[in-house]
Amino acid sequence: MTDKRDHTFSTRFRIPHRMWDAYARVAERLGTDRSARLLDHVRADIREHGDPEELAALEAAERELLERRARKGGRPRSTPEAE
Repeated sequence: MTDKRDHTFSTRFRIPHRMWDAYARVAERLGTDRSARLLDHVRADIREHGDPEELAALEAAERELLERRARKGGRPRSTPEAE
């Protein structure tokens, strides 16, 4: 069960391991990760195909993410810096 206080949650979907692993390598070559690319894709679909209610929900969600990152010190680094 999802905690309703947590606005970002983990979701599950089925995908072949080989495809998921290949997607990780592609995302890495593009300088990002799978999660960021999936979020970008979801945003793009909502912007292109969303109705006014869905667009408003997207904007509210973006504000929530900004507020959450501000409280937590920003988005974690995708790769550790070399020392």
